[in-house]
Amino acid sequence: MIGHPRVHLRLTDSTSERARALAAAGAPHGTLVTADEQSAGRGRQGRTWSAPPKSAVLMSVVCRDVTETLPLAAAVAVCHAVPVEARIKWPNDVWIDGRKVAGILVEGRPQEGWAVLGIGLNVTTEEFPAELNATSLRLSGAMLSREQALAALVTSLDAWLARPAPDTIAAWRERDALLGRTVRWANGSKQGTAAGVDDSGALIVETVDGRVTLDAGEVHLSAG
Repeated sequence: MIGHPRVHLRLTDSTSERARALAAAGAPHGTLVTADEQSAGRGRQGRTWSAPPKSAVLMSVVCRDVTETLPLAAAVAVCHAVPVEARIKWPNDVWIDGRKVAGILVEGRPQEGWAVLGIGLNVTTEEFPAELNATSLRLSGAMLSREQALAALVTSLDAWLARPAPDTIAAWRERDALLGRTVRWANGSKQGTAAGVDDSGALIVETVDGRVTLDAGEVHLSAG
């Protein structure tokens, strides 16, 4: 069960760093690390993840059943956990009304049979710098406390991490925020129209030169 045991810290560098150490020491599947505040939270592509103290769910889970669809299942779980309509920007940023409310990062050592699933979910934050294009549950009209949001997320993760890959892919496709939209990648040098994901979760893009699939990296919506 996700969340047992649970380690809660008032301040830590990164919940994922703490969870990685626990995983390497043999912590069981579902071990949960949460924090009120992080000093060195990490996001995808080497970015940092920061949030005012006690304003966000900051959590990392030790996963012993590591599948290629783990990041996608986590994104679907977040969408099911929040009480407002949410969509997913490939591969696993969660958006509400076109703004990022949650980020997901999977790190680990699959060859050793474990990964750490890190999730940051903005809950009560009321202001963000404009350049972040971010939102929170409160700004979206969902008046949940952090513990309520955490409880809903843990329950949803419990359900979705155990679902078969085809179920995960189908649920992800229903929430695809990029479908039919123009996207850029490779530092903006390549462009195409997002056409969903294949059965492994790779992004399908239609370009003037034909169809390509992207299984890693970052894509951005085209301003044009």
